[in-house]
Amino acid sequence: MKKEDLKHIDFAEGAVLLIDKPLDWTSFDAVRKVRNLVRIKKVGHAGTLDPLASGLLIICTGKFTKQINAYMAKEKEYTGTFTIGAVTPTYDLESEPTDFKAYDQLTIFDMEAATHQFIGDILQVPPAHSAIKKDGKRVYELARKGIDVKLDPRPVTISRFEIDATHLPEIAFKVVCSTGTYIRSLAHDFGQALGCGAYLSSLRRTRIGDFLVENALTIEAFTEGMREK
Repeated sequence: MKKEDLKHIDFAEGAVLLIDKPLDWTSFDAVRKVRNLVRIKKVGHAGTLDPLASGLLIICTGKFTKQINAYMAKEKEYTGTFTIGAVTPTYDLESEPTDFKAYDQLTIFDMEAATHQFIGDILQVPPAHSAIKKDGKRVYELARKGIDVKLDPRPVTISRFEIDATHLPEIAFKVVCSTGTYIRSLAHDFGQALGCGAYLSSLRRTRIGDFLVENALTIEAFTEGMREK
């Protein structure tokens, strides 16, 4: 998608927009920006990205909002980094690292071997700090109040989990997975498998189905394209 293409789109009729969500924006921030620019109410996204994650966000307008669930169900690809040797309550950098442990004894072979148990159809426990509802309340609201939340494991599929590089304590990774997979939980579980703990320190969504982040517009480019429309 190019910003010049926006001139020919009837957003009320329906469009599928590929947006490269910036860091520190919520997915709804991006939807709200698009809604204000296209000036129609019927705008939604197909799959949340946390504020601390960047990358591909599919935003649908008009009649194409009916296809959001189909886009949400598509396979996802992520790249990012885990930081080993500590854990955080949120499994990412939204909270402070604790429980520091040594990791010098680990080799690249240990790390690559630890990935194998997470490849395939697995059961994964979502983070306590997530938007999942339990007894009618978002579990992150309960977790922030110090209430112990027990979540049942959920079936997910991880078809690819690779270590791309190591600059310890950071490990660069690539993951291809089904919808519903929490990369934060994968970071935490991977750290437990290594015996030293880990948390998600950066995340970028690079693909949803056949849609690639390389073909997405930044918020700045989308804004500029709409001004020229």
